[in-house]
Amino acid sequence: MKKITGKPQPFGTVVEGTRVNFSLQVPTGKTCELLLYRAGRKQPECTFDMPEEEGIGEVRFLAVDGLNAAKYEYNFKVDGRVCLDPYVREIAGRKVFGKKKDLQQHEIRGKLISPEYDWEDDRRLHLSWNEVVAYSLHVRGFTKHSSSKVEHKGTFLGVIEKIPYLKELGINQIQCMPVYEFDECAKAKINYWGYGPAWYFAPKEAYAAGNSAVRELKDMVKECHRAGIEVVLEMPFTDGLPAHTALECLRFYMLEYHVDGFVVNPYCVPWDMLVSDPLLKDIKLMRKDDAFQNIMRRYLKGDENMINDAMWALRHHSATDGKCNYITTHTGFTLWDLVSYDCKHNEANGENNTDGPDYNYSWNCGAEGPSRKRTVMTLRKNQVKNAFFLLLLAQGTPCILAGDEFYNSQKGNNNVYCQDNETGWVDWSKLKTDNTLFSYVKALISFRKEHLCLHRREELKGLDRTACGMPDVSYHGENAWQVRAEVYSRQLGVLYAGDDIGDTDCFIAYNMHWLPHDYALPSPGKDKSWRLAANTEKGVLETPLEPEDQKKIELPERSIAVLVSVKQEKKTKTLTKVRTKKAAAKGGGQKTV
Repeated sequence: MKKITGKPQPFGTVVEGTRVNFSLQVPTGKTCELLLYRAGRKQPECTFDMPEEEGIGEVRFLAVDGLNAAKYEYNFKVDGRVCLDPYVREIAGRKVFGKKKDLQQHEIRGKLISPEYDWEDDRRLHLSWNEVVAYSLHVRGFTKHSSSKVEHKGTFLGVIEKIPYLKELGINQIQCMPVYEFDECAKAKINYWGYGPAWYFAPKEAYAAGNSAVRELKDMVKECHRAGIEVVLEMPFTDGLPAHTALECLRFYMLEYHVDGFVVNPYCVPWDMLVSDPLLKDIKLMRKDDAFQNIMRRYLKGDENMINDAMWALRHHSATDGKCNYITTHTGFTLWDLVSYDCKHNEANGENNTDGPDYNYSWNCGAEGPSRKRTVMTLRKNQVKNAFFLLLLAQGTPCILAGDEFYNSQKGNNNVYCQDNETGWVDWSKLKTDNTLFSYVKALISFRKEHLCLHRREELKGLDRTACGMPDVSYHGENAWQVRAEVYSRQLGVLYAGDDIGDTDCFIAYNMHWLPHDYALPSPGKDKSWRLAANTEKGVLETPLEPEDQKKIELPERSIAVLVSVKQEKKTKTLTKVRTKKAAAKGGGQKTV
């Protein structure tokens, strides 16, 4: 091996046969060395000086010729301290999640990897925003629980094993919490979620079942694409990270890993810069926003003065600002806990229950935590069903938290950031003991997909844009075309027109009050009638039912009903020819036999 002149760009390493280029930003006045290790050995085999006078600005660079990249690993030493390359593509030494390793003792190194991988003509799916039903998961927590019944628990391959399950549910996008290499042992408590400083360009080694996190992440993306499922990565860059580094990182994962989009923190990275980038226009860019969540949680539990907010949330379109709809997310209660706890219970975190959000807009339905009261349990399950109606029948892009579809619980903990255990992992045993909610949600997702008026491509305007005689969306209450404006009102009827897009009309009646209410049914149009297609109690009906009254319906307390317009079959009269007998001209009308 010998040192030769290298290139200052790109940062990190570039492997070209037996020649490897190294480039690193180093502050002026500090020393820098390249450390090369034979894979598996504890100490560097050779060292190359990277003096300031051979660099450009704050960039140090060199190339090493005659280097077998597959047999070597590397680090840098800056001012006497061993440092991982911030642009490292894969890391060795962090295979076991939660096991602390000492970088200064050379226990962690960067791998020299070749970009070679057979994508087999894989392409991003480019699903429209309105077509997506997303599913938020933690790669480790999704399958780490023993009840997951996968071979490769807590890994990228474990996610692959669950693809048939996701397909059956109706999911076509997964949103993964951080999969980059973060130091979960940097503080006293385990960093289970992965937020904070990290080596953003390297996939997490502990999430790999084998020896290559790079390959297994690519395998996961490829297999998801084969199943018609997009892969979106959450990239919550920390404050202080240069904007150009974040932009470069997103471009890298887009091109190198074929991912379909990112969820970013718009307060750390300039949003305008990302959405204007010509390369990133080929993918989905999303940002966290709690508006839909907070509105729907409050409306669900029956808070006052929520009708106008609910109207906005139900019609808002995700593609306009990159904001998905969710009622629950990992930073808060699960859906079952949302209807089971009034207060957070984070005692196990060891922070005297001071961590986690204080305002959850939750309601325990009459008892705090686990309950054996039939009335309480019935109400909780009813509220969970209502929540799925609110989420899946709203415009925009819905996102389900992993496990919500079978009552997964975190025992009232709304901040499992440090709970790498059964509290933070998805407990699949609940699905085995009771799959009724899974089937319920599955049918509701299918119903959403069948009716384009429930997930329009364009944002609703409340206008009759095609002169079909009905606006694309209208609002109703006890009287058709009128919504009660009183603060105490909790009932809302929403009519989505479907004729202009080749769909039926859908009327959704929401009653979040603890009393039953009547709803006026607007006329479905000439030669049409309403049919009850779904409600909270039964879910999606196999055969829609015709209401006795076509002008109004009564909704029980805390329930939702969906009606669809159906063309009536024209009734044809059967004309029976009646033969009349003519009276005989003579004979007084006697019959002739």
